[in-house]
Amino acid sequence: MFKDTKAFSGFAVPDTAAARAFYGDVLGIEVTEAHGILTLHLAGGTRDTIVYPKPDHEPATYTILNFEVDDVESAVDELLERGVDFEIYEGVEQDERGIVRDQDPPIAWFRDPAGNILSVLQG
Repeated sequence: MFKDTKAFSGFAVPDTAAARAFYGDVLGIEVTEAHGILTLHLAGGTRDTIVYPKPDHEPATYTILNFEVDDVESAVDELLERGVDFEIYEGVEQDERGIVRDQDPPIAWFRDPAGNILSVLQG
């Protein structure tokens, strides 16, 4: 039934203006807005993800978006320069910047302004 239907992902935030600034200005993603809903144009515009307002939003307790990068260390350094803080999880072997290297692929987690969890991982 849905085999050939275009599907897309979405997640909630309490403040779309803050989300637009973070995803557009900090992460450098193309972001458009229509009817109060943001669209993140990922993978060169081939994978759209919507971001919708939800006043009683509670952050996801799992990773909602994973960004595959060529070099996780360079990506973490650049995001740190842009003011992004990385998560340090108790019981997980991470370096001082939050990068996990004892698993494949190397990965680091951070949050958007709504508290949703994102990651950069080496591809």
